[in-house]
Amino acid sequence: MASMRDIKQRIENVTSTTQIIKAMDSIASSKLQRARAQLDNVKPIYNGLNKTIAKISSHQEVETHPYYKNKENGSSLYIVLTSNQGFAGGYNIGVLKKALAHMEGKDERIIVIGKKGGSFFSRHNKNIIRILDDIADANVYFAAENISLTVNRYYLEEEYKEVFIAKTEFENILSSKPKIIQLLPLQYIKPDIKQERIYSPNLATVLDNVIPLFLHMSLFEAFADSHTSEQATRMVTMDEAGKNAEELIEELSKQYNRERQAQITQELNEISSGITSHI
Repeated sequence: MASMRDIKQRIENVTSTTQIIKAMDSIASSKLQRARAQLDNVKPIYNGLNKTIAKISSHQEVETHPYYKNKENGSSLYIVLTSNQGFAGGYNIGVLKKALAHMEGKDERIIVIGKKGGSFFSRHNKNIIRILDDIADANVYFAAENISLTVNRYYLEEEYKEVFIAKTEFENILSSKPKIIQLLPLQYIKPDIKQERIYSPNLATVLDNVIPLFLHMSLFEAFADSHTSEQATRMVTMDEAGKNAEELIEELSKQYNRERQAQITQELNEISSGITSHI
């Protein structure tokens, strides 16, 4: 059985850990607020572009455009969003397992955001072409833009036949889910009712300008969505760890008090025995 000194030391260690957990929880809470604000700002733009793309995609002539053509040759590009740090519950493993399963049978090329994803795909001997683990929160917009420009260029040069984003979709503080989204090629959507819209100067020119913006905003939204999910998961994980630590401290304190009471009782018995022996 542990001595009182050992129990006291454990209480001190767990108390110290609890203070660290509370600090991390506070940081995650602050980051979550900023991440949600960023997500709320980009969502309307992203949703608006999605509606615009849906309208454009109802024109049959888009089927011959490079952004819509199904290609037989080329590899499959995945942009996978993970974190640099742990203590985020199942945030990373959820999206990584989903992406890995989706890659089955494909000639994959991977752009990984975050150290956790880089380590994971390296262990699975996947074709990583780039690992980005130094993107500051303030630079996410520009990072998304740079990646989208690179993706757009190589896709039009037919190095890639399809492009996917693997992200974590934020639902609420307690719930998020991994998701794979196909960015390219876009799909022609046959309309229920034939609609004639006129685009100036022409549809091809509109596509050449709208699609790069759509790719940029899709990546920016995915960054914001995943980052919000990460911070929410981390905050919940820290809350649970804090509660577990407090319960452990309470149990150790009870154990310490029992040992202390037993020691006092033993000392009293020894004193009583000593007095009795002298009578």
